Amino acid sequence: MNFSDIPAIDSHAHIGRYLHDDPLISRFSSGEAGVVARRARACGVQWTIASPLAGLLPRGRLTQDAFAANQAAFTEVPKVPGLLQYVIVNPLQPSTYAQAREMLKAPWCVGIKVHPEEHAYRIADHGEELFTFFEETGAAVMTHSGCPNSLPADFVPFADRHSGARVMLAHLGNGSGGGGRVDLQVRAVQAAKHGNLWVDTSSARSILPGLIEWGVQELGAERVLFGSDTPLYDVAMHRTRIEMADIPDAAKRLILRDNAVNFFRLAGLPVAGFASVQ
Repeated sequence: MNFSDIPAIDSHAHIGRYLHDDPLISRFSSGEAGVVARRARACGVQWTIASPLAGLLPRGRLTQDAFAANQAAFTEVPKVPGLLQYVIVNPLQPSTYAQAREMLKAPWCVGIKVHPEEHAYRIADHGEELFTFFEETGAAVMTHSGCPNSLPADFVPFADRHSGARVMLAHLGNGSGGGGRVDLQVRAVQAAKHGNLWVDTSSARSILPGLIEWGVQELGAERVLFGSDTPLYDVAMHRTRIEMADIPDAAKRLILRDNAVNFFRLAGLPVAGFASVQ
């Protein structure tokens, strides 16, 4: 199977500068919109759904401005073929709620991103207002998961109370907030009564032999979406992990593309991007 066989959709990406004390790590983990899109095209990724790093970093309560970062991305993303946007919602920055309502009307803004770790709040404390909003908008949602503020099990009660919410738990296998367990996301998806939780493959733990295969066995391929966390991680490496997984080709197509088309409702997007249709 070659990269060109399936025009993949990367459901977990960022654009911008990564902030780290080590300048080399900052350099390696940063990527402006054009760089992210170029790397994606090189490994057969047709669409990359990205949130701006400036709205997530540096970590802390209101140490970043999600509103301003969203606005900058909203202008930049449609100019870059192959990019789509997440609008970041931070419950500690209430102006992002109304902003998200408006931005989600644009065809290139296809989902909501939340990050309890970088924004320094517990999903257990803010889940009710967030899931109410998710259900109200009907938008696809991607959240960081697996760390102390974002334990996958903590999302389940809110998903059960808000059946219309559709949430993807990022980082299959990330258990840094749960004793290193690799099954946290899978167990949460299984526990959701309404089948309204999904998981993406963007964790560094994806390099574990058998993890992707086990996740597909436990959940079915329909619940797993391809995500790379580019530019923090290498998109080609993550794609290759799915391409070479010991799962049927039909499952690979679901993970690499079809599940994202359904989850984000992407049918009918212009192949060449949005620059010519604004």
